[in-house]
Amino acid sequence: MGRQPLAEVFGFRIDDHSDEAKRHRMERLCPFNNKGAKCNKDKADDPLGVCSIYHEGQTVIICPIRFRENWQIAEDAAKFFFPSGTRWTSFTEIQLKDRYGVSAGNIDVVLAAYNEQRQVIDYGALEVQAVYISGNVRKPFTFFMQDPTSRNSLDWSEQKDYPRPDYLSSSRKRLVPQLLYKGSIFRSWKKKIAVAIDKSFLASLPDLPETTKGSADIAWLVYDLKHDLHTNRFKLTLVQTLYTDFSAILKRMTAPEPGNEKDFLAFLQRKLRSKQTRSNADGDISPEE
Repeated sequence: MGRQPLAEVFGFRIDDHSDEAKRHRMERLCPFNNKGAKCNKDKADDPLGVCSIYHEGQTVIICPIRFRENWQIAEDAAKFFFPSGTRWTSFTEIQLKDRYGVSAGNIDVVLAAYNEQRQVIDYGALEVQAVYISGNVRKPFTFFMQDPTSRNSLDWSEQKDYPRPDYLSSSRKRLVPQLLYKGSIFRSWKKKIAVAIDKSFLASLPDLPETTKGSADIAWLVYDLKHDLHTNRFKLTLVQTLYTDFSAILKRMTAPEPGNEKDFLAFLQRKLRSKQTRSNADGDISPEE
């Protein structure tokens, strides 16, 4: 699939020409528990209905709603948050505020446990992190949607803006700030956090220091899209759960990986040699204009 970037469009593989797949494409429907029946990614009136792409032979989830298939992520998070047999429910897009009433952003999913009197007795936060894209995914999507039957094997490999995962932006610009701010608030309340990612994203992260389930305050729920040959659809499948400590994770994910100091010194030396200089009264090299 190296020539073809699109894996799923409006919830179905692009080589799926069943009546259900055609209906979802025609009506721009989302089968993954979006707020409404239709996809609204990027533009409500012209949604970018790409759920996942191919990269180096693997599927990569690029839409956070894709993780809501059958609400498995909520069930998996509940197993980390609460004891077996606990009554619980879930809420999406819950606003979180700091002590000054300033919004700290929305929590993707909050799971709330309750007793027989329907009083909330515990809760946890579930964050979903899809992968950002570099390049342009709308162009091949638009081209495919003009004729899905004949264009499901389109060759997009020669395009200069071929879409690829941007794992660095996904982690540093999105995931780490989310953990720093929203995660710190939940940790101060001694509440647990679960993070849903796909296995390709996990592979791009530094090694996460693991601990036991009982002592962990963050669980990483790692999913893959498995091809069901019977239905010709991808099925969201939990393939790994990592239990980690909040402080250790932040330290690991925010620590830079230093380059070679000799390379930096050589760069400074080249700058010094090429710099237009003039001597001041003390014979010092003048700063650049």
